[in-house]
Amino acid sequence: MGVIILSCDSQTKSDDSINLSFEKNSATMQALLDSYANEDVDYSRFSEEAVFRGTLLGAPDTLRLDQIKAIHKDFFAKYDVKHMAPFNFLQGVNPETGEADGSVRFYYDMQVTNSSNGKSVVIPIYESFDFDDDGKAIYVQWYCDWTASISSLD
Repeated sequence: MGVIILSCDSQTKSDDSINLSFEKNSATMQALLDSYANEDVDYSRFSEEAVFRGTLLGAPDTLRLDQIKAIHKDFFAKYDVKHMAPFNFLQGVNPETGEADGSVRFYYDMQVTNSSNGKSVVIPIYESFDFDDDGKAIYVQWYCDWTASISSLD
């Protein structure tokens, strides 16, 4: 009779859970980015408690979902966007522990075009998204020279 040994490595199980979370969150990111480019953002993918922090000159340090919706509405009335390449989502880490946590970060180039005069600019962007237990974006941050880039289109 052979002996079957079952191993339950808690670290592997945890890693598997984190990897699955990262895959689901990456799919959410792809859907959000596609909906943004189509000027029809799926805001249901954000927690109502979501916090947004970015590099917008003159904006508050922290923005909330209702403020982001208003910013998007004004932006889409004047500009069109195109993502320049497929996204390469990277596993994020918990800033306190340095351990992978299912968050998503990525670097990409976005072409923004002023729909009234046809001027365009390509903006290199870094973004990271943290998610709550329900898989909704809860903390969003981005870094780029957004204000100067957009002002160059007027």
